[in-house]
Amino acid sequence: MQRLSIILPAKNEAEGLQRTLPALRQAWPLAEVIVVDDGSTDATATIAAGHGARVVSHPYSMGNGAAIKRGARTASGEILVFMDADGQHSAEHIGALLAKLDEGYDMVVGARDRSGQANLHRGLANGFYNRLASHMTGHRIDDLTSGFRAVRAERFREFLHLLPNGFSYPTTSTMAFFRSAYPVAYVPIPVARRVGTSSHIRPIKDGIRFLLIIFKIATLYSPLKLFAPIAVCFFLTGLGYYGYTFATMHRLTNMSTLLFSAAVIIFLIGLISEQITNLTYRRDD
Repeated sequence: MQRLSIILPAKNEAEGLQRTLPALRQAWPLAEVIVVDDGSTDATATIAAGHGARVVSHPYSMGNGAAIKRGARTASGEILVFMDADGQHSAEHIGALLAKLDEGYDMVVGARDRSGQANLHRGLANGFYNRLASHMTGHRIDDLTSGFRAVRAERFREFLHLLPNGFSYPTTSTMAFFRSAYPVAYVPIPVARRVGTSSHIRPIKDGIRFLLIIFKIATLYSPLKLFAPIAVCFFLTGLGYYGYTFATMHRLTNMSTLLFSAAVIIFLIGLISEQITNLTYRRDD
């Protein structure tokens, strides 16, 4: 039987851990439980250690992704399960992820329904991420940003250098698995209301995060799928404007030339990005 490591990134999650860790220990007594304390100012580390978890502490907050990477490097199990420490994810649902993993998948993600989204605008944003990622990969993606997932440790560690230190590690890891032809599956799960303080993600930052994740999806999988349509739009706009100016002024204007030039530049940037992406995922076996 493969050894299981359960990793919980935690920042000021003392209250949530008091509920999550006893349930984990009862449901998975043989699993290695690792709590990565991301510079907490409360009793997160003390409570985690008191419940028998292995505690890895950051001297200051490095971010959710940094905690995930630290936990993955520390874990000794062949199977890694990542879950939140705030009580949203239940220990009883880990079994469903592992059962799906045994069917031959390398990553299984717990997909939330609409009731599991923090708020309306977050739910709409995540829905857009899912549709965009599904278009990019050609596979249905039910929840691109869920942090509740089970993975094969050997596969996951291949992409640690790609993972950001911030909150978009689920997006990055999912797209990296698809790009490398490692099978990914989704299992629907209910999500409870978080325990303790409100989410560490602030609404003011969501707009920037939204744009960054869109570009991350594209650059991680196939940049040309993003850049080529934009280039075509610029070219058609330039062509249409040229047709208008030719009909009315019988000449090619600077604006048309600028739009044509932008189309070529954007296409070439996409082409170069595509080659860089191919090199990033190149494996010399």
